[in-house]
Amino acid sequence: MKLTELDPKPVWRHFAEICAIPRPSGHEEKIRKYVVDFAREHGLECTVDEANNVLVRKPATPGMENRRGVILQAHLDMVPQKNNDKVFDFERDAIQAYVDGDWVTADGTTLGADNGMGVAAILAVLESNDIQHGPLEALFTATEETGMDGAFGLKGGVLRGEMLLNLDSETEGELYVGCAGGTDANIRLPYVAEVVPTGYKAYRIDVKGLKGGHSGIEIVLQRANANKLLFRILREAMKRCGMQLASVDGGGLRNAIPREAVAVVLVPEGNEADFLALVEKMSCIFQKEFAGVEDTLSVEVEATELPEKMIPEVTAKRLVAAVVGCPNGVMKMSRAMAGLVQTSNNLARVVSDGSSVKLQALMRSSVRSEKEEVGEMIASVFELAGAEVELTGSYDGWNPNMNSPILQTMMRSYEELFGKKPAVTAIHAGLECGIIGANYPEMDMISFGPTICYPHSPDEKVNIASVGRFWSYLLHTLAGTPSK
Repeated sequence: MKLTELDPKPVWRHFAEICAIPRPSGHEEKIRKYVVDFAREHGLECTVDEANNVLVRKPATPGMENRRGVILQAHLDMVPQKNNDKVFDFERDAIQAYVDGDWVTADGTTLGADNGMGVAAILAVLESNDIQHGPLEALFTATEETGMDGAFGLKGGVLRGEMLLNLDSETEGELYVGCAGGTDANIRLPYVAEVVPTGYKAYRIDVKGLKGGHSGIEIVLQRANANKLLFRILREAMKRCGMQLASVDGGGLRNAIPREAVAVVLVPEGNEADFLALVEKMSCIFQKEFAGVEDTLSVEVEATELPEKMIPEVTAKRLVAAVVGCPNGVMKMSRAMAGLVQTSNNLARVVSDGSSVKLQALMRSSVRSEKEEVGEMIASVFELAGAEVELTGSYDGWNPNMNSPILQTMMRSYEELFGKKPAVTAIHAGLECGIIGANYPEMDMISFGPTICYPHSPDEKVNIASVGRFWSYLLHTLAGTPSK
């Protein structure tokens, strides 16, 4: 079955068109043009601001002019992640989406349902002539996944609406009224590469087969971090086999749990058997530790060509100790909301380039002081190793307002439609609501969406039935927005 044959057809038609448009973070020119052209084709007011956000306005349908203005908001970019064996260029190729039973997924890449489903739903509302709604604005933000650039760049006084519906949540039936704040750690450990001495054999170690996922949503699942596993092996091999480190390349995007990591190492001749046995032993340890969580985890090692240069021994030891010692994963659970992560860190990226090792981590917390404390912990660990550490891009979370008028409206709407109350919760991911709210402190906001599993990974998929419920809920909410 084709995507365009699924219901609700207007949403799936737009999503299919979006899948054909390359839009990785930082390369959103084509999807931005698509939205602008769409707005002009439908005679709608449209502007693009300095931060590359697209704002479209649509008048209220007749009889709804006295309703409070609503802003529908979603981001245009997607996370570009693929399996190692998948040949794919996110800047050029269309996402190969297909129906798989009750789900829509992609062939070996992220699907882009985060946040393509939200964009598709907004476009479907904008083109319709029979959907009831008050004064409407559609805000399509830029480069959310790598830094929320569009939300940060949105100026005060631009939006006219009083209520903002963020369509970027990933569990249908849940209303999000709060989110965590975040801070990036950008780390650089410089070195002067040394010539590889004689008497060594080179090996490549691959940690792969991990599930990865969104570092805010899936962090609670305690999945393995490929960087942390790889560096546990490196530390043991340094201590027991005299191993040297030539290069490392682990992880990818700052907000994705690392699924794969690779290192080229040097082992003294005569220690090869001990080294291979150690790697095998560590692989068995990992498989036991993550049984039932990472069942496709694998550690592969093979002889490779001897490189010309390596990271100096002292630098490599400091690097390995720092990565092993770096806090990672869930650090504290919320006492106010059961099952919600309060504070975490994702050691997302470790890569050498011949003159330095660069690392990235993303800290999240709904408590500002805890987020700052984790940042100082990470800075302290890597500064002791001789690295330069810069903490950037800090943003605060979104504090819940349980007396929100739009929350009350949407709770009633959900119960009328589906005969049960929606769950009201917060999320340990960064939503643009927190940043937008800084410039629009009186804005009434809520976030919801269809069910999307494993975002930020090639396993990403969206539940077909949930899209139908999400769409019905959106239309019912628009029709029931309160009067001014």
